[in-house]
Amino acid sequence: MGLNNSNKSISTDRIDCSGSFKVTLALSASPDITEHPADIVLILDRSGSMAGSPLANLKNGAKKFIDIIEESTDGTQDGVIGSGSRIGIVSFANTAVQNTQLIASVDALKTAVDSLTAGGSTNHADAFSKAMALFDPNSSNEKVMVMFTDGKTTSGPDPSPVAAAARAAGIIIYCIGLIGSDGIDPAVLNDWATDPDDSHVAITPDDAELEDLFEDLASNISKPGATNIVVDEIVNPDFIITSILIPTKGVASMINPTTLKWTIDKLG
Repeated sequence: MGLNNSNKSISTDRIDCSGSFKVTLALSASPDITEHPADIVLILDRSGSMAGSPLANLKNGAKKFIDIIEESTDGTQDGVIGSGSRIGIVSFANTAVQNTQLIASVDALKTAVDSLTAGGSTNHADAFSKAMALFDPNSSNEKVMVMFTDGKTTSGPDPSPVAAAARAAGIIIYCIGLIGSDGIDPAVLNDWATDPDDSHVAITPDDAELEDLFEDLASNISKPGATNIVVDEIVNPDFIITSILIPTKGVASMINPTTLKWTIDKLG
């Protein structure tokens, strides 16, 4: 998340000694989920090592994620994900299952999450494949996967090429890892996830933290691309700022003849 682009353009390449010219500052950032709907697939590990409190806390985290996305799309918790966004559920053990399609019904999504039971090995490749199959290539919605797992791959082929194919298709991949009894390799999650790793991968040894991790991720996905922006523009002392036009976003003010400050609460 954050600013996508910043740019400064000048209206002329030559001026007289007493002349003036216009400098335009521009910023862009990813819009929030109400303006830029997303299709999100939660990929949930239900292998045998998830039995007990890990699975219970995973369910709580996934349902909290659904609640946050729902409320962020239309400002209310009315049981429907709004603004054109949708969520789908894929779960996996020996093989993966599409528990739902991409849908907007909160009740149906939570029912699918609550129905999960633990047992079997860990097939990440099939999980990525089943998740990819849910996306409509003709949809203009942003495509997002959230892979949760508590262990290494113990069944199926190497998942790295499948994850790479998903990223190449424009799908954003987040990974949440729980250091379970099967162990987990952070480097593998970093390999699967979209760069940069520090904003797309979260790992915890404590399953009690899963709800917080899913909550933080949902908030990150749904919020504007940038908030609390401050731009301090200082011109060469051979020049002075003569006037400032009202910006389309935020407020700009002259601090002194060579410095202006541009503040924006949120951009997206």
